[in-house]
Amino acid sequence: MIPDLSVLWVVIFVLLAVAVVDRLLLKPLLRVIHEREHAIASAKALADKAAADAAAAAADFEARTNAARAELYRDMDQARKAALATREQVLASTKAEVEAEVNAASARLRAEADEARGRLTTEADTLARAIAERVLDRKVS
Repeated sequence: MIPDLSVLWVVIFVLLAVAVVDRLLLKPLLRVIHEREHAIASAKALADKAAADAAAAAADFEARTNAARAELYRDMDQARKAALATREQVLASTKAEVEAEVNAASARLRAEADEARGRLTTEADTLARAIAERVLDRKVS
């Protein structure tokens, strides 16, 4: 059985249509698809690199912030210690001044008390003589 010539023409036209569709439609379409896949892969790689760079920058920023914060705390601690030392010096000098003034005031008070006792003793002796002279109506030696 020999196929009829029209079947042969149909087969040729189908093969020709497949070749034309493959050459004009499928190959350009596949090329565009491959180019898009390549572009997507490149963009993904670039995005991954940018994310890694951003994470590294954030870690660096965090490390620098922590270092600056630690330095600030050290400076504040040193300033606090210096202020406490100055306060202790001021307190010690003020305490010494107060003690000196208290001692001087105590010494003046003792001197004034001794002087007042002396005057009172002298005045008491004078009054006692005067009373004795009046009472006795004569001079007491």
